[in-house]
Amino acid sequence: MLKGKVAIVTGSTSGIGLGIAEAFAGAGASVVLNGFGDAAEIEATRSSVASRHGVTATYSGADMSKPAAISGMVADAIRDHGKVDILVNNAGIQFVAPIDEFPEAKWDAILAINLSSAFHATKAVLPGMKQRKWGRIINVASAHGLVASAFKSAYVAAKHGVVGLTKVTAMETAEDGITCNAICPGYVWTPLVQKQIPEQAKAHGMSEEEVVRKVLLANQPNKRFATVEEMGALAVFLCAQGAASMTGTALPVDGGWTAH
Repeated sequence: MLKGKVAIVTGSTSGIGLGIAEAFAGAGASVVLNGFGDAAEIEATRSSVASRHGVTATYSGADMSKPAAISGMVADAIRDHGKVDILVNNAGIQFVAPIDEFPEAKWDAILAINLSSAFHATKAVLPGMKQRKWGRIINVASAHGLVASAFKSAYVAAKHGVVGLTKVTAMETAEDGITCNAICPGYVWTPLVQKQIPEQAKAHGMSEEEVVRKVLLANQPNKRFATVEEMGALAVFLCAQGAASMTGTALPVDGGWTAH
């Protein structure tokens, strides 16, 4: 379905980003992975994606908080692959605290990585997409791009901003063969979430099962985690011809959370 296409997926050395990159590779696209982590593990992941799917996979260690590094990542992808057809802005970090106790440095970092990086990456890929009259930009927002939760001021502000950026990008590129949509997941089963369960159980004095149902999935009516495979399948669909008229949307994948 995506044979001959080239995709950059930020924050893709694990979790949702890796799930999306795997789905793209499975559909035939060459992929550029990005993120932090152990160098040997990242190389093993890159090599595995390439060999299992028979595609070209490269890696960029670009720091998503630095605009020059982001534009450099796009330039490197164009040098290595010839073009960038698909951009997935997925990189993100989190910090939880009341507003009056929220560290200013954490606010700045979350806004830079969760929101500004999407702007800088989009700006860098658009000229080539416009020239070729084809492009797909997918912003991984969150249910928190549509609704709020206490103690997550920076994250909620950033993700609401991502949804707004998605709409503006869609409007500006509507006649250029480019679409831009946001995926808004609720809780997704990732190593990061898995790690939180015993920590939350200890903090709340609950069993791990109670933490899952009463804390993590309290707002998700279906009481199950979404999967990275589901995120990947939706991302592939948004790049397909069947989604050519879908642009400027914010698509909840949250088990009914935002239907409240």
